[in-house]
Amino acid sequence: MNTIRIAGATLNQTPIDWKNNTKHILLAIEEAKKQKVEILCLPELAITGYGCEDLFLSKWLPEKALKILLEEILPHTQNIWLAIGIPLVWENELYNCAAVIHNQQIIGITAKQFLALDGVHYEPRWFKAWEKNKVTHIQLQEKNIPLGDLQYQYKDIKIGIEICEDAWHGEKRPAITHCQEGAKLILGLNASHFAFGKLHIRQQLVTDICQRFEAAYLYVNLLGNEAGKMIYGGDIIIGQANHILQRNERFSFQDFNLTIADVDFEKPNNSSTPTPLVEDAELENVDFTKAVTLALFDYLRKSRSKGYVLSLSGGADSSTCAVLVAEMIKRGIAQLGVTSFAQKLGVFSPDQIKELGQEKEPNAYLTKRLLSCAYQAARSSSEATLRSAKELADSLHAAFYDWSIAEEVASYTQKIENALQRPLTWETDDITLQNIQARARSPIIWMLTNVKNFLLITTSNRSEGSVGYATMDGDTSGSISPIAGVDKHFIRQWLLWAETHLGYGGLQRVNSLAPSAELRPQDNAQTDEKDLMPYHILQAIEELAVRNHQSPKEVFEQLVRQNLEEESLLKMHIKKFYTLWSRNQWKRERLAPSFHLDDYNVDPRSWCRFPILSGSFQEELAEL
Repeated sequence: MNTIRIAGATLNQTPIDWKNNTKHILLAIEEAKKQKVEILCLPELAITGYGCEDLFLSKWLPEKALKILLEEILPHTQNIWLAIGIPLVWENELYNCAAVIHNQQIIGITAKQFLALDGVHYEPRWFKAWEKNKVTHIQLQEKNIPLGDLQYQYKDIKIGIEICEDAWHGEKRPAITHCQEGAKLILGLNASHFAFGKLHIRQQLVTDICQRFEAAYLYVNLLGNEAGKMIYGGDIIIGQANHILQRNERFSFQDFNLTIADVDFEKPNNSSTPTPLVEDAELENVDFTKAVTLALFDYLRKSRSKGYVLSLSGGADSSTCAVLVAEMIKRGIAQLGVTSFAQKLGVFSPDQIKELGQEKEPNAYLTKRLLSCAYQAARSSSEATLRSAKELADSLHAAFYDWSIAEEVASYTQKIENALQRPLTWETDDITLQNIQARARSPIIWMLTNVKNFLLITTSNRSEGSVGYATMDGDTSGSISPIAGVDKHFIRQWLLWAETHLGYGGLQRVNSLAPSAELRPQDNAQTDEKDLMPYHILQAIEELAVRNHQSPKEVFEQLVRQNLEEESLLKMHIKKFYTLWSRNQWKRERLAPSFHLDDYNVDPRSWCRFPILSGSFQEELAEL
């Protein structure tokens, strides 16, 4: 009698997509009821979506969410105990809450006690934190419903709830108080974005409570690219005592995912068979691949676009983006099947989907249909990068075009020379002559994008963003920048891994080339690292300067102990980094939306705010 079937359901939601969000919730509830689940937990803010941003400041949004809960969800909760995330207004303040429902009745509402205000989070802008131990009531449907810091009873089991950030506050977390007061089950409702290494932390948050109190913990997270920048892995973790009982497959392409465990609260050894912890967080390369491919899939279908275009230079960054789109298609078909994958994208007619089902090579067909690549040669472009781009595109089965921008560059250059009445030369106008080549590529690749009604991918990485090694309105042009959250050093090693572990043999030539913008004449032998600094040095400086907010002197004192390079060279590179960083904030303000992938990024709209105008660290650099 002490064994209870509990389940978590991750959901792929979209801000204020009321119809589909509600549909996913109801499908999860119905599936749970079919599987004889007694207690079901859904994610934080499941009805509205977590990423509503300043829509949370409106009056109508929480009102509509509550109306949907009462009128559309509540009638489907017969014979199930349910916790679901919802924003709720009480005494003119908005709270992030978990509504608890049993047999079509709301039996209580738990409010979030800690609000996230670090990195990408700005929760106090919208919500008010609830006071610990405070309990009041709210009138709903002419009933007096308990609201606040609550515990619940189901059969003989006491249940406590914590909502995302609540769990990250050590001894202050609500779960500890609940367990000290006799709770044997904690439900964790989460909207916790993906970042490298966070799975370890989530597992620890679960196991700490389970082991200390011999309790059970049900952790449920959102799934997919919900609002554009954040990616959710859809983690569901069910633990008890010293074991993880169940853990789902992360980064699913499905609309929802249900994970179930039978929990014996009297004799934990009789609960569901334990599953091992993920010791290596599935490795960064695997996580990166799964996270970005799911994000690209969701971004494409939720933006109602028909495919992706990118300017394929034959170099590391654009090749990474091309492979990720191809891998998106491969993973989507593997999980959903060809027909469901095509239907979910929403870009094919019924007749096309029927024809697609008869294709012998559906991956190749879909890649050619959904990914278009163009090599745009300037006079300084090499035959090696053209071969690299074409061989990769052909191996992926992507549509491939190549053309020259020499006429456009010559026309622009001649107009300025006529206006200034002097020739432009590499000796006096180096940056100008480099930038016009990048900018001349932008209008025509946008034209291809518009003709196809596709999304244009920008291929900048985080290293380029931090030092402004990009041409505004040139190679920065685009709708989405999928790799802007990771550094160039990571990209280069991922490409080698993708060639061998994912089977993308078309990367062989890409991986043999030194990264180069190819904007100067070929006899200059231009490379990115010669223009900037070695990428591993740039990454080491960036991490300390941007993520850890350290001064130039502090960065030097840390890195000099690592013997990365000679001291005078290290000082020069640190000065160069800080000078370029402070000079190029205006560029970062204009970069295309990017995915948050690491524990920091350089996007001022989601992580790193920096003034456009500043003193440029002049005194701090003088200390070196």
